[in-house]
Amino acid sequence: MNLGPHAVFIELAYGIAALIVAALAAWVVLDYRAQKRSLEALEVRGVTRRSERPAGKTA
Repeated sequence: MNLGPHAVFIELAYGIAALIVAALAAWVVLDYRAQKRSLEALEVRGVTRRSERPAGKTA
């Protein structure tokens, strides 16, 4: 495949875009793990979610 005189620019642009997408995916995974740890720590302290009401209680 011949990309012409701009081959270096095109390949560099694709490479940078791939690195950015990979970095964003890693950021999402790491943030998910951190949020999960935070939620578990809150649950250990006894803090519950509003959607998890004890049985028999209503609004």
